[in-house]
Amino acid sequence: MPTPDFIRELRALVGDRLLWMPGASAVVLDDEGRVLLGLRSDTGEWSIIGGICDPGEQPAAAIVREVFEETSVHCVPERVLLVEALERVVYPNGDECQFMDICFLARAVGGEARVNDDESLEVGWFAVDALPPMEPFAVARIRLAAKEAPTWFAGCGEELGEG
Repeated sequence: MPTPDFIRELRALVGDRLLWMPGASAVVLDDEGRVLLGLRSDTGEWSIIGGICDPGEQPAAAIVREVFEETSVHCVPERVLLVEALERVVYPNGDECQFMDICFLARAVGGEARVNDDESLEVGWFAVDALPPMEPFAVARIRLAAKEAPTWFAGCGEELGEG
């Protein structure tokens, strides 16, 4: 997971002090209602796909880029699910960040799910009734998507303890 150049430049100026950064994530669904997940290389946990918006980049464009970069899947964002300020994170090197996550519901439109960079150890499609243990961040967003998704995904909230 290389640190983007603009963050390295900021860190040279502000050290390890708090950086407030825009992030984008997505619950990406295929035509069968399966969810695209990645096994993160940094935490070892399964999660939805997400990343940092580049300067000047629109969040919807950022998630399309991130999903492709990490999984080789092409997607189309259909709607915003949630905008949420996440908890502060302090990395092992002392750098402190806080992200404003803009989470999208997105539809897969092409590509084959595979590890496409060093941010994931594995990627794959999962039926909602067969999800692996995941970060609470991802579970909450998938639950929300189950409530908000098109009819072909309806009812999946029951599989996630909703309903």
